[in-house]
Amino acid sequence: MQKQFRSSWLSCAIVWIGLLLISLPVQAAPLGSLDNNFVMDAVDRAENAVVQVNVSRTLGGEVPTALRPFLGNPQRGAGQVLRGLGSGFVINKSGEILTNAHVVNRADTVTVTFQDGRVLEGKVLGSDPVTDVAVIKVDTDELPTVELGDSDQVRQGEWAIAIGNPLGLQETVTVGVISGTERSSVDIGVPDKRVGFLQTDAAINPGNSGGPLLNAKGEVIGINTAIIQGTQGLGFAIPINTARMIAQQLIASGSATHPYIGVQLVALDPNVKQYVNQNPNSRIKVEQDQGILVVQVGKGTPAAKAGLHTGDVIETVNDQPAEQVKALQQMIDETGVGGKLNVTVKRKDRFVAIAISPEQMPTMNPQS
Repeated sequence: MQKQFRSSWLSCAIVWIGLLLISLPVQAAPLGSLDNNFVMDAVDRAENAVVQVNVSRTLGGEVPTALRPFLGNPQRGAGQVLRGLGSGFVINKSGEILTNAHVVNRADTVTVTFQDGRVLEGKVLGSDPVTDVAVIKVDTDELPTVELGDSDQVRQGEWAIAIGNPLGLQETVTVGVISGTERSSVDIGVPDKRVGFLQTDAAINPGNSGGPLLNAKGEVIGINTAIIQGTQGLGFAIPINTARMIAQQLIASGSATHPYIGVQLVALDPNVKQYVNQNPNSRIKVEQDQGILVVQVGKGTPAAKAGLHTGDVIETVNDQPAEQVKALQQMIDETGVGGKLNVTVKRKDRFVAIAISPEQMPTMNPQS
C-alpha cells in the first residue's frame, strides 16, 4: 500500500513539473526570430553597396569558335558585340568598386547598375589577372559601402553568405558555410592564379563573379570568383585581405607586383617525412622532420638562378626559422621584386647559404 502511494505521488509530481515547464516562456533563439534572422541582418548591412557590372566588347574579324553558340553563330568579320555581366561592391564613398579581373577583361565599355536603379559609366583603374582582382571607379560620391572583415580569421564551418547577380537575377542571396580555407590555385584548376582561396558551399553561379562573400556579421570576407566545372556545391572566393592589398596597388598605380622565386614547397613534419621517404616514385630523401622541403625548382626562375636544388630543406630565411610555407611567401612579398632573401638550406650532410632575388611573377595571357 505504501509503495502504491509513493508511486502515485511520484507520477503526479512528474505531471505537474511537465505542466510547469510547458507554461514557462520560451527564450528567443540567439540568431533571431523568423522575422529577423542573422542572414537578413547581414544582407541589410551590405546589399545597398552590391552592384551589377555590365561589360561589352567588340569582336573584330573571325569570332572564336567557342563563343559562337553564345552569339547566334555570327558571320565572319561581322564585328559582333560580346556582352557580359558580373557583380561588384563599393569599398569607399568616392566610388571605387571591387570586382573580378575576368569580369572586366578587355572590355570596351563598363557600366555599373546600383540597387536604387542608377546606371553609371565605370572606368577600370586596374586589373590583376594573377589574383583575379580589379577596381572600377564611378564618378559620384556618398555611396553606400560594405564593411570589410578579416579573412585571416575565417574558420572552416562558419556561415557564408553570397550576394550577386547570377544569370542576371539581381540581388540574389545564397547561404552556406565555409567549407575550407587556403585552397591552392593548383587544387582548384587555375594554376595561373596566386591565391589561397576560401571554399564555400553557398551557391555561386555565372554572374556572381566579383560579388561579396559575407560572414554572419555582414562583413565582406571574400570576392566570389571561381567554380570548378562539373561539380556541385563548390564555390571559391578570393580572401578579402588579399583583395584589399591588391586593390591598394591598383588604385595607386594601376598594376600590382607579385614577387616570386619559382619553387614548390612543403612544410616538413614526421608524417610528411615518412611519406616522402617511403614513396617509391620520390627521388627525394630527407632526414629532418622540420623546415621547408623544396619539392621542385622551376627552370630559369630566381631560385634556379640562385642555386636552390630540389631536395634542399630550407632551415632559415633572413635569420628567421623556416617552418610554414605561408610565412615564407609573406617574407617574399615583403622583400619585393629586386630585393634579397638570405636563405640557409640543408643539402644532404651540409649547410649551404644562398641569396635569392625575387622577380615579378610571369603571367599567362588571359583567355576570353
